Amino acid sequence: MGNDITKRLFRRLFNRQFRPSDVAQQVVGGFLLAGPFVVTEEVWVLAGTMNNLQWAVVVAIVFAIGYGALYRADSGRDVEDETEVAGVPFRFVMLMLVSFGSVLTLAYSFAAPETFGAGPIQTAKAVSIGAVFSVVGAATADSLF
Repeated sequence: MGNDITKRLFRRLFNRQFRPSDVAQQVVGGFLLAGPFVVTEEVWVLAGTMNNLQWAVVVAIVFAIGYGALYRADSGRDVEDETEVAGVPFRFVMLMLVSFGSVLTLAYSFAAPETFGAGPIQTAKAVSIGAVFSVVGAATADSLF
C-alpha cells in the first residue's frame, strides 16, 4: 500500500503537466486535419441529411476518439494525474474545445455555411463531422510532441 502511494506521489510530482504549448500543439493538429472537411460539399450535404440521433453518435465518436487517444493510446499519461475542471481532465476539455472550435473557426473563416446554404443546425452537424478528423490531429499532436 505504501509503495502504491509513493508511486502516485512520484507521478504527480514528475509527470508532465498540461501547458500552453500543449494547447498550441492541439491547435496545429486540429486545424491541419479539419481544413479539407470544412470546404468539402459532401460534408455539408451529409450534415443536411443527418438526423439528431446520428448527430449525437458523431459527437460521441469525437469524445471517444479524444479520450482514447489521450488516455488509452498514450500509456505514459494517467487520467488520474491530470488537473480537472468539474471532474473532467483539463487536457480533455481543451482537446474538445480545439477539435470543435478549429472546425467552427475554419467554417466561418471560409464562409462555408453561407456558401453551402447551411443554417445553424446543419452547420453544427457539419462541424461535428469535421471534428471527427480534427480530434485525431489534435490528440496525435498533443501525444507526439
